[in-house]
Amino acid sequence: MKRMKTIILGAAGRDFHNFNTYFRDNEIYDVVAFTATQIPDISGRKYPKELTGSLYPDGIPIYPEEDLASLIKQYEADQVIMSYSDISHVQVMQKASHILAIGADFRLMGIKHTCIKSNKPVIAVCAVRTGAGKSQVTRKLGQILRQRGKRVAVIRHPMPYGDLRKQICQRFGDLIDLDKHECTIEEREEYAPHIVAGNLVFAGVDYGKILIEAEKEADIILWDGGNNDFPFYVADLWFTVADPHRLGHETTYYPGHTNLLASDVIIVNKVDTAKTEDIETLIETIKAENPKAQIIKAKSIVTVEDPDKIKEKRVLVVEDGPTVTHGDMKYGAGMVAAKANHASEIIDPRPYAVRSINDTFKKYPHLSQVLPAMGYGAKQIEDLEETINNTDADTVIIGTPIDLRRIININKPNTRITYGMDDKSTKTLQDILEKRGFI
Repeated sequence: MKRMKTIILGAAGRDFHNFNTYFRDNEIYDVVAFTATQIPDISGRKYPKELTGSLYPDGIPIYPEEDLASLIKQYEADQVIMSYSDISHVQVMQKASHILAIGADFRLMGIKHTCIKSNKPVIAVCAVRTGAGKSQVTRKLGQILRQRGKRVAVIRHPMPYGDLRKQICQRFGDLIDLDKHECTIEEREEYAPHIVAGNLVFAGVDYGKILIEAEKEADIILWDGGNNDFPFYVADLWFTVADPHRLGHETTYYPGHTNLLASDVIIVNKVDTAKTEDIETLIETIKAENPKAQIIKAKSIVTVEDPDKIKEKRVLVVEDGPTVTHGDMKYGAGMVAAKANHASEIIDPRPYAVRSINDTFKKYPHLSQVLPAMGYGAKQIEDLEETINNTDADTVIIGTPIDLRRIININKPNTRITYGMDDKSTKTLQDILEKRGFI
């Protein structure tokens, strides 16, 4: 039987998972290539033979997505699988149209063929867009569960941007493990807050193997989603975080809309900084789209390490990279802290940007007042450090989930902000876990 030639569109995450769970040992298909987007410097590699199974002894090449049209023709591809997240429905169908016009089929994959069943209870935390506040919800759930004597393992959506052979299954029990696994800024931003909070974290490439290892040390699995992707595991309790600051995105972005439709509980986050009318409109949309879901309104409380370093100072605001780049936010928690603490001026970082950071501003022209903390590799981390130190700010506001001072040297006064859920919504989470039998 002729195998169906397949190309998988990805960004070093969902693409590899779809391959591992459905295509790896499936003799019906011949996966001829992956493509890569969103993340710098991940194309030009191979998905290694250590992960591809017996059908692909030489591994599978990874190309830039810009080469897709020529790849379909070169390989005579029968189908293309859309396998990454945080992209508008219009963009998804534009890609589909181009693929169909060339002659290949276009395919999306869902829960049935890609979600793995655990032998432990699974709580999933997802979102309608990246930067909505998933991780603070996951951390709070972990805290509640641990306080009730539960062993918790957080399994984080993949971010394998290095040597994939070394990243098949990673365990993070201490901050030193971040250095051991040579983590990027983006990885540290997601893993470090969990580690500091007391959560054991697993991540990597092969989420079947990862689950086996996590189950050995946990009573409950917490899935901490990436971007607005849906879970890799069958969820016994599914939370989705919605963002009133990006009203309308809850039904117009892939696959965040899937999360909205499928979840048991939907958290309307950041209600302390959003417009009342936007909050109410979002709630009405949720009720119409998913009437069975329980809705929680939550605040995202911002705490400043040293407010005096902001008051009446010229500040540079450094924000979480994914949130303000492909997440489409113009600002994040750092800007909220700057305004709340009466900074005299917000410095435009663009004139000071160098190399890859300058390229980032060109790619995301909606950014003008904040500096995205890009750090997908050593060179980009160097560029970020140089850009920060080039500015003439009185104070640098570190609005990233990780303390950037652990990995770069900032040559001017600085202060870090953190954020988390309010007490009222925390109590509601506790009540949900009790009613559902998790504690």
